Amino acid sequence: MEHFLDVIHSALKVAEQAEVFCVSSQETPIYFEANKLKQIQTKENTSVTLRIFRGGKLGIAAASGSNNMEALLDMAVETSEFGDPANFTLPSRMDYPDVHIFDSRVQKITMEEMIEYGNQIITKIKKYAPEILCDVEVTSGIDSICIVNSQRGEANYAKSFFGLSVEGILIRDTDMLFTGDSENSCCLPVSPELIADRVVRQLELANEKAAVSTKLLPVIFTPRGVASTFLTPLALAFNGKVVLEGVSPLEGKLGEQAFDNNLNLWDDATLAYRVGSSPCDDEGVPSQCTPLIERGVVANFLYDLRTAALANTRSTGNCKRIGSASPKPAVSSLVIEEGDISFEAMVEGMEEGLVVEQLIGADQGNLLGGDFSGNVLLGYKVESGEVIGRIKDTMISGNIYQVLKQSLGMGNKARWVDGILRTPALYCPCLSVASK
Repeated sequence: MEHFLDVIHSALKVAEQAEVFCVSSQETPIYFEANKLKQIQTKENTSVTLRIFRGGKLGIAAASGSNNMEALLDMAVETSEFGDPANFTLPSRMDYPDVHIFDSRVQKITMEEMIEYGNQIITKIKKYAPEILCDVEVTSGIDSICIVNSQRGEANYAKSFFGLSVEGILIRDTDMLFTGDSENSCCLPVSPELIADRVVRQLELANEKAAVSTKLLPVIFTPRGVASTFLTPLALAFNGKVVLEGVSPLEGKLGEQAFDNNLNLWDDATLAYRVGSSPCDDEGVPSQCTPLIERGVVANFLYDLRTAALANTRSTGNCKRIGSASPKPAVSSLVIEEGDISFEAMVEGMEEGLVVEQLIGADQGNLLGGDFSGNVLLGYKVESGEVIGRIKDTMISGNIYQVLKQSLGMGNKARWVDGILRTPALYCPCLSVASK
């Protein structure tokens, strides 16, 4: 900390404001490939980013390690000649919420225990499907974050991470079945049994094959299906930078009914042990819970300091930094509120339709416009209230804003997907389905 305060003091000789953002990370990923232990790594890295306000413009420079801070300041001065306007003030010392994001058990877990986690997943899945080939990743890590600025703002905290993921492929003649699941958290335990059970359930539902015709059908998106279809376009639409650029479909719709009144969505960086949580964002603004959709009405957008100043509002504490890139607003943890319909009741009430577990290619369409068209990587056919088998060579298309205006069925059990989205299953009454 003292070292960075010296940097701030030096920067103020040539700039009006200055900020240092430092991340030191330790990570141990363990990889299994085709059911066998493939690779064990241990990575350590420290990155430092210096941002200055000089002559009304922003200068930024980043480097690995924290040894040559004089060179970093020189680079920041050079980039300020071509920087964006410095239209905001860095935050002063603030009180931060008490957000639980560190578990000492993650720091203490051994490689042998992590390898055993991976073996447990593979063993249980292979017990059901001996021919399946599983790729598994088990990762533990600790990040230490330090933020110091010239306004006496400072933050210093540690964050743990533990993740399990599995992708399985089952090949029978020319048929290829893809399955998978994951759990990511800041704490232990992340259950290998739970992940294996979910994959086994996918295999059970996919045991038979089913045909589907090209027509309009109701579709149930499981939580993983919701993430693969709706997460990216929604994250973009509520991004304050995208709104300011005039390309968000929700621009000018603040306070308007744009979605079904059963839909409630918020971003919350204060949730305990979630990978998107922290006491403050990457500019030192306190974390908060921000409503985005309230009973179908657009409630807020997500801002960092710069975009908030341009929008004449305040930061929502959503600044994120990736590598040496400039800070930008981004989601923390998105939560879709649960409804009152069980997944089983959704299926039982369906005369004919689909259940989508994962869609691929949905984010290759007109994301900003909300259009999606993706192939069903894993999905099932429903007839007369029962799942009858897996579908192949099937595409689903639509527009998420039209879909989410429909009378949605909201599942009563939500789960985390990829550590950043908590959602129940969603029942969409009508979508375009095409099959070869």
